[in-house]
Amino acid sequence: MIKYLEFRIFAETPPSKKAAGLFSDELRLRINDTYITECGKDRANFLFIEDSSLSKDSYSIVCTDEKTTVYASGIRGFIFGIGMFLRKIEKVGNYIYLTEDISGNYTPDKVIRGHQIGYRTTPNTYDAWSYEDYRRYYLDMMFFGSNTVEHIPYENGVSKRNRLMKYDEEEFIVNASAMADEFDLDVSVWHPNNDGETVEFAVERRRKLYEKMPRLNVVFPPGGDPGELQPEEFVLRCREIAKAAKASHPDCQMWPSAQQPHSIHDWGIRFIGEMEKLPDEISGVIIGPNRAFPIDELRRRLPAKYPMRLYPDITHNVRCEYPVHFDRNDWHFALTTGLSRECTNPRPREYRLIHRLTRPYVIGSVSYSEGITDDVNKAVWADMDFFPDCDLNTTLLDYCRLFFFGADARKIADSILLLELSWQCDPAENPSIDNNLRIYDELSVAYPFLNKNWRFLQLYMRAKCDWVLRHRRLFELDLIRKASKKIRYGKIDEAKTILLTEFDENYKKIRNDITDLAKKLFDLIGLQSDIKNYCADNWERGAILETIDLPITDRKWLLGKIDSAAETSDPVGYMQKILDRNKVDGDEYYFSVALNGLEQCGVDQTGEIYMNFQGDRPNVNDGSMPTCMFKVYDNLTFRCKIGGLTADCDYELKVTYADRKIDSHNHKITVNGVTIYEGPQFGGETDEEFDKTMLCDGFVSASYAIPKNILVNGCAELELSEPEMGVMFTEFVIRKKR
Repeated sequence: MIKYLEFRIFAETPPSKKAAGLFSDELRLRINDTYITECGKDRANFLFIEDSSLSKDSYSIVCTDEKTTVYASGIRGFIFGIGMFLRKIEKVGNYIYLTEDISGNYTPDKVIRGHQIGYRTTPNTYDAWSYEDYRRYYLDMMFFGSNTVEHIPYENGVSKRNRLMKYDEEEFIVNASAMADEFDLDVSVWHPNNDGETVEFAVERRRKLYEKMPRLNVVFPPGGDPGELQPEEFVLRCREIAKAAKASHPDCQMWPSAQQPHSIHDWGIRFIGEMEKLPDEISGVIIGPNRAFPIDELRRRLPAKYPMRLYPDITHNVRCEYPVHFDRNDWHFALTTGLSRECTNPRPREYRLIHRLTRPYVIGSVSYSEGITDDVNKAVWADMDFFPDCDLNTTLLDYCRLFFFGADARKIADSILLLELSWQCDPAENPSIDNNLRIYDELSVAYPFLNKNWRFLQLYMRAKCDWVLRHRRLFELDLIRKASKKIRYGKIDEAKTILLTEFDENYKKIRNDITDLAKKLFDLIGLQSDIKNYCADNWERGAILETIDLPITDRKWLLGKIDSAAETSDPVGYMQKILDRNKVDGDEYYFSVALNGLEQCGVDQTGEIYMNFQGDRPNVNDGSMPTCMFKVYDNLTFRCKIGGLTADCDYELKVTYADRKIDSHNHKITVNGVTIYEGPQFGGETDEEFDKTMLCDGFVSASYAIPKNILVNGCAELELSEPEMGVMFTEFVIRKKR
């Protein structure tokens, strides 16, 4: 094992001297600067040597007992080499040790490796940053091999600057591109088209900005999300904008995305038609959320002339391209409610799978990010772009040694993996959540310096959030069980008293810790955990304090129903019906997307499922919605295999739909292949009393007859379909016709 008592650094060319300065700065953040000196080549034990035979994305390292030499052809490669060294060192006593021999030649697998870090109001962090914060983050990303940063000009042609932002957005881009150029980082701009602008106006507005930018390598106009341009006009604009960009940046490339506007159903086919004309102004095509085609189909359709770049969403958890457990959509509704769309979300195992599924089709990626809550994911994804078969444990250990120098890297790496595993099931059934919080508590005490480290504190806050959701759910489910017994015996007042029981002091303390950590994180790095105090753009933009206390059981819903029961002539009977809302006999069937999950359907769903989750919406989950309605399934089709029905009995199917009116006459329901309804949206029989009592605003039910002659020995294969806008439902029940 190679060890260093001091660092005697040599460099002689401008790029290598700049690298040596950066390296010294990084060492001083970790060790006493009396151990760091510059010296001549003969005395040096750490050397930066230029090697013109290497590409600017490659580097070499040679380690011996006497010295370490980093070879590169420019500052970019040197920074990559510095990152590799810093990822592999630990301090033991007075010595710095390399944990392994890092000698070798390093060449990345993917040509494009980067992250979008747009300075605008939407992110949960970036808009609070200074230029120095960005400079720091540039280096942090480069230490994991990133060679591209993506910025965002005015999205709608005008500034939307908020009270946190120190600079005008486009003034910032000019200076940020200069900082990127200092590190030889490629600069991409995500620059959407604006509906209502003429081509000439759009081009001229962009030309003025691009001329000011010291560096511009790529322009990325999304086809949709946002934008509603017809594909022919979209491609025309891309070609004209490309010419304008090249006027000031001759090597700038145009990379439009095949993201489809929702209102133009044939956009993808027509876009491919334009690309088949082989416009030279376009260098490649990006695939991202709201894509016109799955990645393999786009690659087959797109002319071979054009490479593809991935725009992976590594920042969102729900209502997104890759929701938690994207391949099965079973993230528990309690976690989804409390943590919402942009909480701290290390998902290394899942993103490894996504990377493996997508990497054969693309030459690289620039991730979609809205702040630092996905920081672990950035490092993991970038490392896989550089080293496609890297080991996750190795990457996480590197991350921990780099950013938590002096702490137990293995313990923190394991705790990061445990944060992902904490999301595997109902938190009430996952005691590993408690174990993981104990680990973070121990780390906080053992290494006090971590309590000023924003990366550690956001992981710590996530562990506390998981704990709060688990224990609130355990506590409230127990109250509901006890209260339900009282209601069965007609003791509604006693049931209400039980449901109003307060949390214990330990729960209150840990919940208060989350609020305290939110303030620390805002002060340290600008993480915006609520709207009022920290200027979050809205509740789903990492504003964890807006969602962490929302209902995750039916406790509040039942309390509301008890109040409603008091206004009826038969409160006990009313509450009995409430408790029996989802109850069925043994030869009947109830299914809730939230409570049961798609895995209980007995058949894989086809198409791209969008789970329009409702539980984390503060204006919806206000106590008026039972948890069984939290998940709205949205897809062109839904299928479910059902058994145990009585063969010689007529049944009735009742479906609860999201009341989103569309002009459709293609709503179709079949049972065992036999159509039981086809026609306008929903159709069927209405049940006004059920809708009023059991549903909340924005939902309706419809009932359909299932004749006994179409059942097959008590079995039914149900299919709901709508070929354009899809079926949007949250639950259904099949009961005997009475």
